[in-house]
Amino acid sequence: MKSHVLQSSAFAAMSALHFLKPEPFDAIIPPFMPGDRRTWTYASGVAEGVVAALIANPETRKLGGRSAVALLLAVWPANFEMARQALQGDGKKRQIISVLRLPLQLPLMMAAAKLGK
Repeated sequence: MKSHVLQSSAFAAMSALHFLKPEPFDAIIPPFMPGDRRTWTYASGVAEGVVAALIANPETRKLGGRSAVALLLAVWPANFEMARQALQGDGKKRQIISVLRLPLQLPLMMAAAKLGK
């Protein structure tokens, strides 16, 4: 499968999840973020949908790749918050997944950056 199809599909799926099941996303909004957590969840869901659409369209794919990198950087604090919460809990599997997810964001950013060239 082509990288742009996979990336666009992944961003579209995550976008939908922000609206269909927002609670897990609300829970990982870092405490330093001002305002309502649900607003941030919906805003990031919209951003993921926009990135998916930009990547899907050959005419906007370059912008989509660059936007994807920016979005992945913007939501990285939520991944840190998820790992922090997991490490304070007692579920080893959740702890491992949450911590390993942090460095796995780098290959995602690199793949998106390739689309942005």
